[in-house]
Amino acid sequence: MSHLVPLKKPKPRKIPDLLQLRIELAWIKPKIWRRIVVPESITLGNLHHVLQMAFNWGGYHLHEFDIDGERFGIPDPEFDWEPIRSEKRIQLKTALGGIGAFKYIYDFGDHWEHRIKVEKKLLGDPELSHRVLCLAGANAAPPEDVGGAPGYEEFVAAMADPNHPEHQHMCEWHGDSFDPAHFDMIELSLAYHDLKI
Repeated sequence: MSHLVPLKKPKPRKIPDLLQLRIELAWIKPKIWRRIVVPESITLGNLHHVLQMAFNWGGYHLHEFDIDGERFGIPDPEFDWEPIRSEKRIQLKTALGGIGAFKYIYDFGDHWEHRIKVEKKLLGDPELSHRVLCLAGANAAPPEDVGGAPGYEEFVAAMADPNHPEHQHMCEWHGDSFDPAHFDMIELSLAYHDLKI
């Protein structure tokens, strides 16, 4: 007669804690910022997509994270003069290692520097372990390829003034109107609702 060995129950997976992040575009006034909540287990690769959505970027350009002097992104041996670690599998909490602020740079030509601060750590919630929340934000994100912070300043001035020498050109390039104060939190929240990370 064989003895049955009771099967060990698998340990329940730990629900990741949440991080409340404040993301602000550098060198622009009035400040363009977003406040979001992500699971600390989010990979940097997925965080890249979350940030793209937060600022309505299209993901057409190169990017990297700068966390305490270490670079993370998509390694490209042909273009990387300094080593860059792959963002694909590394979790945010691992990359941070206790650091409370870091940078995300998008489009090395326009050089959109996002300054990201971990405002607080929140207790994990099973409903949010694979979701992103938008809590607040202000002002519209600059359009892609506008020329960085100086180009954006010129773009806003041209769009606001029908007598500006570049007004007609900018309207044709971008579309008829642009409200630099516009930020639709509901629209971003709905986009995040459909995003699985």
